Amino acid sequence: MLESTRAIVEAIRSIPRGKVSCYRDVALAAGLPGGARQTVRVLHSMSRKEKLPWHRVVRANGTIALDAGRGLELQAALLRAEGVEVSKNGRVDMAKYGVKKFP
Repeated sequence: MLESTRAIVEAIRSIPRGKVSCYRDVALAAGLPGGARQTVRVLHSMSRKEKLPWHRVVRANGTIALDAGRGLELQAALLRAEGVEVSKNGRVDMAKYGVKKFP
């Protein structure tokens, strides 16, 4: 695994239960400014294999990136199960649930 990929995986794993982060902030935590798209690629290709808490990563504005019928409902349900409030249109209050500082 590439060092940059490993850093993204570790950043995703470090998002606490009941919190979310955005693609950009995951990349920044991994030391990859401008690496939001790389975060997306890692999530898409490695979430299952690495057992990543993929559901804790949303857009910077707090919206779930997945479309209705294509994962939005599952991600919202997983977040709600951790105590995160998700609006009917799939938005999380980033001021309340967002994490910018990673352990």
